[in-house]
This record gives sequence, C-alpha cells and structure tokens, in this order.
Amino acid sequence: MRSVFEPGMLVRHPTRPDWGLGQVQSSIAGKITVNFEHAGKVVIDERLVLLQPQFGQ
Repeated sequence: MRSVFEPGMLVRHPTRPDWGLGQVQSSIAGKITVNFEHAGKVVIDERLVLLQPQFGQ
C-alpha cells in the first residue's frame, strides 16, 4: 500500500493538537516521520493514526 503522505507535506495529529503543525520528513513501509513544531521528530504508524493534511498553510 502506498502512502498519500509525501516529504514536505504539512499535517496535524488528530489527537495531539498541542504538537502543532508538522512537516512530513519521510514515509516508508507505513511509518511516517513527521517533524512537529512543539513535539519535534515523531514516527507515526499510518495504520494507527490518520494524520490530517493541511493545505494552504
């Protein structure tokens, strides 16, 4: 399964709004590495968390 998340995309975590805006760093085998404003670099399992793409930010 190919991820819809590509490096450079801006996203938000649905249950952690305090992390702020995040930028996708990589997406490999269902693991998405995101650098969030207030949480730093976090690896997200795409099967467990539905990140929210942010357009026009």
